[in-house]
Amino acid sequence: MPERPHILIVGGGYVGMYTALRLQKKLRRNEARITIVDPQNYMTYQPFLPETAAGSLEPRHVVVPLRKVLKQCRVLTGLVTGIDHASRTATVLPVEGPAYPVRYDVIVVAPGSVVRTLPIPGLAEQGIGFKTVGEAIYLRNHVLSRLDYAASVTDAEHRRRALTFVFIGGGYAGIEAFAELEDMARYATRYYDNVDPDDMRWVLIEATGRILPEVSVPMAEYTVKQLLKRNMDIRLSTRVDSLTGGHVVLTDGDEFDAETIVWTAGVKANPMLTRTDLPLDEKGRLRCTADLRVEGVEDAWGAGDCAAVPDLTDPGSFTGPSAQHAVRQTKTLAANIVAALRRRQLTDYRHKYVGSVASLGLYRGVAEVYGIKLRGWPAWFMHRTYHVSRMPTVNRKVRVLADWTLAIFFPREVVSLGQLQQPRREFELAALPHPDALPGAGREAG
Repeated sequence: MPERPHILIVGGGYVGMYTALRLQKKLRRNEARITIVDPQNYMTYQPFLPETAAGSLEPRHVVVPLRKVLKQCRVLTGLVTGIDHASRTATVLPVEGPAYPVRYDVIVVAPGSVVRTLPIPGLAEQGIGFKTVGEAIYLRNHVLSRLDYAASVTDAEHRRRALTFVFIGGGYAGIEAFAELEDMARYATRYYDNVDPDDMRWVLIEATGRILPEVSVPMAEYTVKQLLKRNMDIRLSTRVDSLTGGHVVLTDGDEFDAETIVWTAGVKANPMLTRTDLPLDEKGRLRCTADLRVEGVEDAWGAGDCAAVPDLTDPGSFTGPSAQHAVRQTKTLAANIVAALRRRQLTDYRHKYVGSVASLGLYRGVAEVYGIKLRGWPAWFMHRTYHVSRMPTVNRKVRVLADWTLAIFFPREVVSLGQLQQPRREFELAALPHPDALPGAGREAG
């Protein structure tokens, strides 16, 4: 009896998890073995990160445990550091221990994108991204901790620096994080006697002349007007010269200090792809055909942010790096892998543009769906409806809906759990030779 073909899926994000989920449903029993490799043991539904940061959703409810949903797959928690497709071998580096080779017959390469940064002085030291659930939790705690700090000091310069929040990048991730966190912080100020919404400064910096390139110009302009009504500072056609020491220097001549700098200015293909023998384009993405096979290579497939997939609805262009494309491509990808194993005809990926939705805070949003433009509460409701419908597994859908339902009857929590960032700090201080001499020592004794 011939050995079952081994399908290796590199990456457990949208493409990796959804493809594995569809394959384990479509493949017959013992038709193939599936292994999925990712540094995390869960998939993060990134469109819900802004609401997670704002406290509208529980962080555990926006991630999907891979082992729980991929019961017919082998899950390896590690990093694929290289692929030698000529020998059908991938090198896997586990969380601990030495790297080891994994043999395969068919490979799906979808390691996801990484943050695209620029050589701006101070960015690496001062900035934080907004791609992971850890970053969302950190930002929530950090923003609330700055309100606590500002309420506890009298120095005007220190207060101004603490209450200045800078977001760089005006795409979906930047706008939603910017709006949701400001909405949360504005709500939180009601619990501070000496911190008002007008004391805060929220600045969005975008290098191009508009925000939200995925929506029409009128909708983007409407979004800017709504943010300006909330006294939020929008800088279009502006770049950052320096961020050294938290001192923000802009190309429009303005300078100010900030303790919160969030970088959401785009993504790029995972650099791991350069350590493979697969064909790449000038942007470092896998060259793929419309049926999602890697161009000119047998038994290799790609989709999502790291794949240059021809857009058949717009000849000469490629599909964009969006969750909408990634999730839809997995349907064609899984079907084609099964068809290839069974020696059947493949189909091309062709998408129909549905539209775009964005949240601007609680009960606020913009949306363009099937040509219909929505604003305010209807758009916010459409945003939630669309994304909960795309959230994988009934379990996670119910938990997200439960969070939203409870929020109708109870106010949101606005407490900073800053100790999550340094869980050993209290113990380390207590273990020093003279802990009683330290500020705050023994405050929880008794």
